[in-house]
Amino acid sequence: MSFRIEEKLLFNPSQIFDLRKWLSKNEYSILYPKRKIKSLYFENSINQIFLDSEEGITPRKKIRIRNYPDNIEKNSFFEKKISSPNGRFKQKKIVATKEIENLKKFGYFDEIYRSCYPKLFVEYSREYYDANICRLTIDTNINYTKFSELNYTKSDPLAAVEIKASIHSNVDQLLKEFPFQRVRFSKYCRGFNFLFS
Repeated sequence: MSFRIEEKLLFNPSQIFDLRKWLSKNEYSILYPKRKIKSLYFENSINQIFLDSEEGITPRKKIRIRNYPDNIEKNSFFEKKISSPNGRFKQKKIVATKEIENLKKFGYFDEIYRSCYPKLFVEYSREYYDANICRLTIDTNINYTKFSELNYTKSDPLAAVEIKASIHSNVDQLLKEFPFQRVRFSKYCRGFNFLFS
């Protein structure tokens, strides 16, 4: 289990050019090629995962199936992203097509949230950057789709930036590095609000 720090920022698309310039100036290098990511998030009958995330309650988790549509390798991953008082960490495993279909049909039983079922898809393009102090990702072209209504999609007008660092990092120094406003959010919660509120 590897805990990490995560800080999130929301940007207008017009600000992303300035961010990329700032990254270049501060010697951030491209870590991986840009790629598409598609996640299917699960939720229980009372939307407790959404509510816990909105309130910032810990411990909490998000449950999802994730894949990379443009990759040559078509692996899908079942993931639990867990937020605890000590930091955040992720559990994931490769899942076969048959298991994915079973999860979509029968749901997933979680020890905290009990019976959880597919709720919404989140799809976006991600860029990856790296520097000594942290890693950073930029998510653009974010779209949210209801699982129960696949023709019902909404686009997010904003871009999402995440700063990711080891739990042992100097948080104050890390945050001083970024001349951009931070805000607590999750793409799952934004998608939920876009589609269900």
